[in-house]
Amino acid sequence: MSDLLQSFNAHLAQTSPYPMALDIVHAEGCWLTDRNGRKYLDLVAGLAVNNVGHRHPAVISAIKDQLDRYMHVIPYGEFVQEPQVRFAERLTGLLPSGLDNVYFVNSGTEAIEAALKLAKRVTGRTRLIGCRKSYHGSTHGSLSLTDNETKKYRNRPLLPDTRHIRFNHMDDLQLIDEQVAAVVVEPIQGDAGVRVPDSEWMHALRDQCTAVGAMLVFDEVQTGFGRTGRLFAWEHSGTVPDILVLGKALGGGMPMGALVSSRGHMHLFTHDPVLGHITTFGGHPVPCVAGLAALEVLQNEGLVENARHMGQRFKEKLIHPSIMEVRGEGLMLAVDLGDAARVQKVVKGCLESGVLGFWFLSCPSAFRIAPPLTISPDEVDLACRRILDRLND
Repeated sequence: MSDLLQSFNAHLAQTSPYPMALDIVHAEGCWLTDRNGRKYLDLVAGLAVNNVGHRHPAVISAIKDQLDRYMHVIPYGEFVQEPQVRFAERLTGLLPSGLDNVYFVNSGTEAIEAALKLAKRVTGRTRLIGCRKSYHGSTHGSLSLTDNETKKYRNRPLLPDTRHIRFNHMDDLQLIDEQVAAVVVEPIQGDAGVRVPDSEWMHALRDQCTAVGAMLVFDEVQTGFGRTGRLFAWEHSGTVPDILVLGKALGGGMPMGALVSSRGHMHLFTHDPVLGHITTFGGHPVPCVAGLAALEVLQNEGLVENARHMGQRFKEKLIHPSIMEVRGEGLMLAVDLGDAARVQKVVKGCLESGVLGFWFLSCPSAFRIAPPLTISPDEVDLACRRILDRLND
């Protein structure tokens, strides 16, 4: 065992007894390189973070330029900082009416927490509704909405008056009534094993929230910024939320989250009490310039369209008797083998052959395909060959 690995085990808090423990020293495009010089084709993208690829030159250039100007100067909201303003201006320019005001935070989970606070403030209500098999984060509020009892039972009591509806079930929408402050939904469920909703259900969900005055919150932390072959996953159905939650790819590889709503709603954070939500590092100028550069890359280099085409290529290539289904949109895919033990063997085998994959906590019978959106046809074909080889083994 190397000295570095010993220190990793001794001095860094671990999230599981069996970390992958790859010692990565370089990353570029769709490839990772470990300390021994071995390369890995990345089908994970930092869990849907590196949508424009690792170390895109435009993102690196923006970061370096900002470092020559300033980094953190004041907690969020007190100074006019051009990186924040320009990023918010560009982001809201791509969104419909009612999503015209951005609050930058540090992560998707923090954005979920702030969205819950905002929904309670707007409606004057307390009841929260999530979906079965959902995942929204690990803090107390986000975990209350997450439907994974294995993740929750050691942390109870969680937020009271929190309930869950079944994804894609029309009858359950009647549980959304005049007591509900917010309904929080992934427009494509991620950790559930990539579950795509029916457009009819999404529209009925929107109509029911409007009818009873509940805030509809879309968690696009994983689905946003081209991941599903659209800039945002709500575009597949055309259903617009009251609050949009962003994270992961938002910062172009830097840590960042955001919630987006109307200026009228966001103004409620400014008074009664003042500082209704506050963050020290939210809107840090370095992630802001990185995120803006990444957004421009997404659009200028056609990466959203590439996600659609490469996702379809994966579906066409991954045909095997052991594969029950390849489901999802764009480059947010689940390869369902129907057997958790087989998934672990395939993921481990792929890693040994130089392809990095990952599974789902709430759907262990499937593994994910979520590479950088820059992935090429040749790289897709290489990945598929390695996966099929492991299935044949």
